[in-house]
Amino acid sequence: MAVHELTRRDARRVAVRAQLLDAQRPTDLFDTVSHLTLLQHDLTAAVAPNAELVAWSRLGSASPRTAVPDAVDEQRLVDLQGALRPAADLALYRAEMAEWPGVGEVPYWLEGQHHWLQANESFRRDIVDELRRDGPLVSRDLLDTCVVPWRSSGWNNNRNVPMMLETLVQCGEVAVAGRRGRDRLWDLASRVYPDDDPVPTAEALRTRNERRLAALGIARAKGPVSPHEPNGVAEVGEAAVIEGVKGRWRVDPRYLDGAFAGRTAILSPLDRLVFDRKRMVELFEFDYQLEMYKPAAKRRWGYWAMPILAGDRLVGKVDATTDLDQHVLRVDAIHRDVDFGVRLDREVSRELADLAAWLGVELLLPEH
Repeated sequence: MAVHELTRRDARRVAVRAQLLDAQRPTDLFDTVSHLTLLQHDLTAAVAPNAELVAWSRLGSASPRTAVPDAVDEQRLVDLQGALRPAADLALYRAEMAEWPGVGEVPYWLEGQHHWLQANESFRRDIVDELRRDGPLVSRDLLDTCVVPWRSSGWNNNRNVPMMLETLVQCGEVAVAGRRGRDRLWDLASRVYPDDDPVPTAEALRTRNERRLAALGIARAKGPVSPHEPNGVAEVGEAAVIEGVKGRWRVDPRYLDGAFAGRTAILSPLDRLVFDRKRMVELFEFDYQLEMYKPAAKRRWGYWAMPILAGDRLVGKVDATTDLDQHVLRVDAIHRDVDFGVRLDREVSRELADLAAWLGVELLLPEH
């Protein structure tokens, strides 16, 4: 099969269309999440929690502010390893969970985690029994009856209950059942996940790769693994090269046909269009970092600066904060990487007004 030869603009437009950020906006939250496959469940709420902000970027203020939390409360969206997914999609993970830590040779660190679980079989039973009897519970409600403590050079050292819960999620025994404030509620997976037949692992992995490529549009076959989702798509889709970018890509050919119509959108810093920073630079040549972990004096764009998409280009950042005490969306700066012109300035202001309306606060723009 021939290799598709794409310009950077072609590749950007594929990525934007796949992420539902072109002019043809979606109208239904659940259809949107099903297509995107996940919403990263980060609770940083400088403006709004990431999952809700990503949904707003696609749906606008026509979608209720509580749509995502309501879907989580109804267990239509389920938290799996830090990502909200449609509950029906859990069937694509259950077989792999049942095989944990994996078939054949497994990484040494995963083998160590498996040995730790085996050494703490009584602790595992205690956690499962407590959840069966009293769940859902937050982790601090669960007794630490660990026999062999979890050892780590990082912040997880001796955090035995959280590490057991995370391990039992990987095994498919325990699941996140919701939130109590910022704390996760834990329960038996059998009371959270739908009672659907698991999809066999090989078939499930291919389906997940196909759906990931449909959501990204264009991606590398191999890429770094984030905590909630790989960035690579294996060999699904079709081969492509991008002018001026080294190496080969995989592209979903459905996005190669048809005219492109873009729009202006304000994105979460964790939006999947920009989350893989290497891919972002290769496709969009966009200078950007999330600066929330930097000292204030060293920030160029702001704590939670939100990328601005205009058509198929990333053109700037909005430094904004939701101040609930003052009931405002305070925009401290709009960083323009290019000359916006009157039209783009107006479109960015309109998106910010829509964001403020969705948040239910007033918009406070910087003085010129």
